[in-house]
Amino acid sequence: MAAGMIPVTKLAYFDNMWAVESTATLLSHLQTEDGRRALILDSTIFHPQGGGQPADTGFISGAASGFKFVVEDARLKDGLVYHYGSFENPRDDFVSIAKEGEEVSLYINPQRRDLNSRLHSAGHLLDICMRKVGLSHLEPGKGYHFLDGPFVEYKGIIPPDLLQIKSKELEKEANALILTGGQVSASVLSYNEAAEWCGGVLPSYIPTDSSPRIVKLGDHPGCPCGGTHVADIADIRNVTVTQIRTKKGLSKGHAARVSDPSSFRVFDPYLSSPLVPGLSSEISSEPKRLSVL
Repeated sequence: MAAGMIPVTKLAYFDNMWAVESTATLLSHLQTEDGRRALILDSTIFHPQGGGQPADTGFISGAASGFKFVVEDARLKDGLVYHYGSFENPRDDFVSIAKEGEEVSLYINPQRRDLNSRLHSAGHLLDICMRKVGLSHLEPGKGYHFLDGPFVEYKGIIPPDLLQIKSKELEKEANALILTGGQVSASVLSYNEAAEWCGGVLPSYIPTDSSPRIVKLGDHPGCPCGGTHVADIADIRNVTVTQIRTKKGLSKGHAARVSDPSSFRVFDPYLSSPLVPGLSSEISSEPKRLSVL
């Protein structure tokens, strides 16, 4: 089936962010211009890369035709989720193996999903803590929730003599909230309902005629988000803010780094405690930081 004729992919993880197995219908299989093979389904639990979060990996199998397709990447384009990968048996091919219209089973890597969700939720938690430590005047920017150096970016000013103080305050607040815990919820809402979930106002980039998906950590104000998250704030486990960095025009933070006072960026918190078998108890060999750029 041609991509232009396929109905948009239902993002099943919108309804259940913690499902790691599901079923769907295979709508199309194709080879893209860059030579990669892809499957398109009517619905998926695979989170495609986007919104600062990496793609899920795993596999898709068809009981009727007996194929197993290893998913190495997933991307959302024009409403369709492309599951990129290869058949486990190199001799298999789309025409003879994968049959359009058949029911397939989806399995995502649970350890990778858990890590991605913890990183993403940690970024949201830092945003909550920013308000609690007197940095609510900073305007949130983009977030990067990848293993190789996650961060959240802000625009604004943090005086140089407060960087270390705010770094410690952020870490203290984050771990206090983790200790207390709180249910994490996500819902697609009308514009007015979404605004209520977000403390009365939505970012200017959200169209007034839209129905945004809002993620809320505990009783704290939510924010628009299309990613996956932990079920409870306590599932983030631990955060260490090691540095705030600033660069010209922005501020970042994970730990934190700050440079020029015109904008600010915050690196996602440093997560500790065992994550994945065979993986260090630290998510990255590099310290996470809070940066103001």
